[in-house]
Amino acid sequence: MSFTNFLETEILDHVFAGASYTAPGTKYLALFTAIADGEAGSVTELSGSAYARQSVAFTTSGNTTSNNAAVEFPTATGNWGTVTHVGVYDASTSGNLMAYATLSSSKAIETGDVFRVPSGDLDITLN
Repeated sequence: MSFTNFLETEILDHVFAGASYTAPGTKYLALFTAIADGEAGSVTELSGSAYARQSVAFTTSGNTTSNNAAVEFPTATGNWGTVTHVGVYDASTSGNLMAYATLSSSKAIETGDVFRVPSGDLDITLN
């Protein structure tokens, strides 16, 4: 996953300028059908048909943090389209996109489908 400009600025201000930054207590995983400019948070997030961001928690080891439990979205009550990217937000609606990634394989979500991310499959690494 890549950090957005929002999160990069918050981290730089916190570490090098002493500005206060409080990490969100709960992070939320979002699904996207397109990203125009992930760095700036310009994305096409799913909506409707029972879609809602889901909370996600992470465990860090070394320079990588990974989801520490499976994330399961509600059963789609209509076609959601083809999910191509995921993102992590600091709020369940609106909020700031903090990190995003392209899926290794896109996934069409149709009525009755459930989108799941297994534990440990969502990795954020700093090099």
